[in-house]
Amino acid sequence: MWIIKQIFDGEYGCEERNGNEPMVSVTLIDENGNEKYATVPDSFLTENKLDVGSEWVR
Repeated sequence: MWIIKQIFDGEYGCEERNGNEPMVSVTLIDENGNEKYATVPDSFLTENKLDVGSEWVR
């Protein structure tokens, strides 16, 4: 199981550009301390009610 360790919203406060949705980088960690990274649309986190400490649903 992967848990959200950190969310980096590099485009926080920016409006969509050229029709592209704002993206965020997410650091995930598993029970063994392994980390991996994902980039997803900001709306994905909002729609799935995900935040730091949440289980990764993707």
